[in-house]
Amino acid sequence: MCTTTSLPSVPEVAPTRDGDKGDAGGRHVYVSLPQCADGGHGDVAGHCRRVVHQGKCGGDTDDDDGVGVGGMLMLLPAAGETVREAAALWRLSCPIALTALLLYSRSALSMLFLGSLGDLPLAAGSLAVAFANITGYSVLSGLSLGMDPLCSQAFGANNPRLLGLTLFRSILFLLCCSIPLSLLWLNMSKILLFLGQDAEITTLAQEFLLFSLPDLLSFSLIHPIRVYLRSQGITAPLAAAAAAAVAFHLPANYILVVRLRLGAPGVAAAASASNFVLLGVLAAYVFRRGDVALREAAIPTSEWLAGWRTMASLAAPSCVSVCLEWWWYEVMILLCGLLPEPKPAVASMGVLMQTTALVYVFPSSLGLGVSTRVGNELGANRPRRARAAARVAVAGAGAMGLAAMAFAGGVRHAWGRMFTADADILRLTAAALPVVGLCELGNCPQTVGCGVVRGTARPARAAHVNLGAFYLVGMPVAVVLAFGLGVGFVGLWVGLLAAQVCCAGMMLCVVGSTDWEAQARRAQALTSSSDGVGNDDIEVGSPAAKGWPEKGKQGEKRGYVPLISNDEAEHEKGQVL
Repeated sequence: MCTTTSLPSVPEVAPTRDGDKGDAGGRHVYVSLPQCADGGHGDVAGHCRRVVHQGKCGGDTDDDDGVGVGGMLMLLPAAGETVREAAALWRLSCPIALTALLLYSRSALSMLFLGSLGDLPLAAGSLAVAFANITGYSVLSGLSLGMDPLCSQAFGANNPRLLGLTLFRSILFLLCCSIPLSLLWLNMSKILLFLGQDAEITTLAQEFLLFSLPDLLSFSLIHPIRVYLRSQGITAPLAAAAAAAVAFHLPANYILVVRLRLGAPGVAAAASASNFVLLGVLAAYVFRRGDVALREAAIPTSEWLAGWRTMASLAAPSCVSVCLEWWWYEVMILLCGLLPEPKPAVASMGVLMQTTALVYVFPSSLGLGVSTRVGNELGANRPRRARAAARVAVAGAGAMGLAAMAFAGGVRHAWGRMFTADADILRLTAAALPVVGLCELGNCPQTVGCGVVRGTARPARAAHVNLGAFYLVGMPVAVVLAFGLGVGFVGLWVGLLAAQVCCAGMMLCVVGSTDWEAQARRAQALTSSSDGVGNDDIEVGSPAAKGWPEKGKQGEKRGYVPLISNDEAEHEKGQVL
């Protein structure tokens, strides 16, 4: 998209005390950004001037790091900066990936215990988990990501009060959202029987889901605490808490399922109990740590009920973005049931979805890491570093995609044998795995791109991209190939490939055309209120949020931006985008 961008000015630096000169400690100075009514910027003398140049499609023309045609060729920063950002992303993402792998192993344990009970408990448990994923887990996970940019930018802007308030507001927000979800879970059997599901399977699935109801409570606290810690760069305790939950999960299943013979409901009860272990470890760490953010916002006040509009404006599109992609795979299973040979197709789809879930751990972890890095740097008013983090992460995602494609192609004939010996299932799995590898080539960059966009507090962009790519491109292609042209099972995965390629292309275009200076000004507006109450007066995407004077406002407006330390001020002054 062609845009006209304003040439940024060199910021003024407020003079420090004589004793502060040359101090490399933790003192900070404040940068004054004059803004003029005619849309220009103040020069170094504080005068208003209007300097506008015609921008190229999709990127900043004054980008000295180099942006290719249409902003799509995003070159890496200098070698030293690339190594530094890669190390920072590694420190953030590795514990997140370990946490995801531990939770993945816990789900596998649950399925093993369900399978040991027989076909009926396995089918009922799978149906209940699928229903819970669609109507509960995905919703809470998506809504919690709305606090991600608020927390990371508040931490970068050195606003601990807003960071703490966002945690408690998010917990209350998710608890309120859990009430209608619990009512939906209580009526699952009626819904599934109305949709024509088997009565015996549905009855047992309802019992399984009743014992899973406590998950809505536990996840309403777990998700906000995880985001709260991750926004501060604290990820190792998340892995430790997940390890404790997995260590508890195995003996709990043994006692409830094998010794007490509670059957499928025992598996659900063990999973719910292990989630409370996870919550307990995280809560103990947070309260023992006793950081400034908790001390400033821990006392319940009316401020806990303020600022919800801004949070909801971020949470709703984040939830939509997560659910649109999550629900696609559930739709794929339903479409498999309509193929001429549904049983091997559904079974093979299950095998391949386990494969994609395992591979997805790595780009999703990198996406969460870069979301934190981008949000921290924008909150600290360092747009250049935010841009560098985004570029390094996208490059890493490309490497992940290539590795995943090579892995899928290399194990195409051996992977299915880990799950089954059925010839038809093995044939379908081997035929689809190369396409799955190509899907990951697009899925990795688009997942990390979503993390970048989320860090800039623009989740609506990601929701629009997912809606267009998965349901306006991928779904028609999958249906036409699988049923119209008779390609069958592989045609469904080619439809997903079309969606992932389209999604990756659009997401990279969004990231490549980002105006990082504008996003830094927007982050200052979102985090400018010390108590966060004023955030309700700033609509996400409004001129005020972008840091520009509103239409009709005259004169000059100065905003003071914290967190440019003395030893970085001169460096940043000479390298503003």
